[in-house]
Amino acid sequence: MKKNKYLLLGSSLTVLVLLVGAAAQENFLQEWRQLQRSTTAADAVDVRLRQIVVPALDVTDRCVTCHVGMAPGEQSRPADRVMKAHAEVGHDPAAFGCTTCHGGQGRATEKLAAHGRVPFWPEPMIPLGNADAGCGSCHTHLRVPSLAQLRAGSAAFERNDCLACHSLDGRGGTLRPGGGGGMEGPSLSRAAITGYRPDWYDHHLAERDRAAAGPWRDSFAPIPAHERDALTALLESRVGAPSLIEGKALFHSLGCRGCHKVGGVGGDDGPDLTIFGQRDPGQLDFTHVPGERTVSNWIAEHFRAPAVIVPGSQMPTLGLTEPEITSLTAYLLSLRRSALPEAFWPRDRILAERFGEREFSTDGATLYGTFCAACHGPDGDGRRYAGMPAFPAIANPDFLSIASDEFVAETVRRGRPGRRMPAWGETEGGLRPEEITRVAQFVRTLGGNVAPVPDERPRRWAAGDAEAGERLYGSACATCHGPAGLGGEGPALNNRVLLASATDTYLVETVGRGRRGTSMEGFSRPSPTRPALAQQEIESIIAFIRTWEKKP
Repeated sequence: MKKNKYLLLGSSLTVLVLLVGAAAQENFLQEWRQLQRSTTAADAVDVRLRQIVVPALDVTDRCVTCHVGMAPGEQSRPADRVMKAHAEVGHDPAAFGCTTCHGGQGRATEKLAAHGRVPFWPEPMIPLGNADAGCGSCHTHLRVPSLAQLRAGSAAFERNDCLACHSLDGRGGTLRPGGGGGMEGPSLSRAAITGYRPDWYDHHLAERDRAAAGPWRDSFAPIPAHERDALTALLESRVGAPSLIEGKALFHSLGCRGCHKVGGVGGDDGPDLTIFGQRDPGQLDFTHVPGERTVSNWIAEHFRAPAVIVPGSQMPTLGLTEPEITSLTAYLLSLRRSALPEAFWPRDRILAERFGEREFSTDGATLYGTFCAACHGPDGDGRRYAGMPAFPAIANPDFLSIASDEFVAETVRRGRPGRRMPAWGETEGGLRPEEITRVAQFVRTLGGNVAPVPDERPRRWAAGDAEAGERLYGSACATCHGPAGLGGEGPALNNRVLLASATDTYLVETVGRGRRGTSMEGFSRPSPTRPALAQQEIESIIAFIRTWEKKP
């Protein structure tokens, strides 16, 4: 009987201790309670759970329990790490909650759980260093130029002393020592969102002409037209997230859309990247990834060595620098889409998804960089990757001197069936007719604006012997172009689009002249290993190549 009493007493005491411990844990030892009590403004902080609730977005976020200074009505408190106010982002964070932009587990109140760094949570918080990537949850930044254009605009902004009066991405816009040289002008960090005067240059000139002295005279001078264009491109890209825009501009310079779709636009050789930033880390293979098991680390390591991280990947190693990898990682993390009701969509997302507005600038240089540079090189001088056929140098002057604008545009439009060159004018998510024209025009500028030699001959005029041409082709051409013309070191000649669009003059001149700077030598001239081919022999080769047109 006594044993039962002692057992009951012990059990009761144990339960009491557990209850007291649980009460202490809940009321005194919770991480968020200790954090709120640690603030230098502890006497002004009501220690309690806080949350932001946005029913329309199905958001209930308790992040402000630890980040108290970011809670509605708390921003005026004394500042320390707990009471630090949210950075200015152009809209009220409380209207959207926290996880809409940052990811994480909104209802959690412990740091690891709230940040989503726990097993099986599919939406971890975006790393602090890439916080701008959260903008991609709602925004689709439009008309972003190539990186070269972006940097040209930044250089023009500094060269023309715009920082004397205007702030841009945290720099400039302050009076200089001694009170000279500048004045407080409006910030341009969000010029693409807030807008700016379209006649800003004429306005500035008029102000300068009116001023006898001071900043208008000291800091503003006439600006050449090409620099005004560069400044406009820069202003059109300023949305308050400079690191994100730079990453997107770099993406638009490396030819990534040649293989990957984003927002339905791009190639099909690689996976669709539209919402890659939302990938569940539990669904990624980290077998070959050193370091953290996070999406950002996976992306960075994949850029360093694609075929190592994904065995069998066809993505070549691009030789990126570490700053470039960091920039691209930030951009890929921004490729996400919150399921917002359309009433919450920002203007840029509406323009992109409902009206087909391009995310990239549609000038020839940006279009070429976005779709073509990965294969043909940023300067059009061709590319060679391990395990892949060489990609042709399309800025070669020998090519451009015999290729008409129509031929170049038709090549872009119809591609090369059976090869990695897509039909950009026919494939879903490809280029629009006016964009193809701009790309073709830009390709010619890459070659020094070499104009094609006028050709008054009919499209088909070569009158060679196809049987003799077959023998000549086997001895002179098959090594590079393949016995059946399917390509190898050289491009595929047995290609229905090439044969349909190429004139006999183009083919004869190509064989005769060759391509300087490439392995394609001109056969109208002798070499140490072979004699020159006569004109009739070259025409016979063309006659043989034309027989492939008649085969199914």
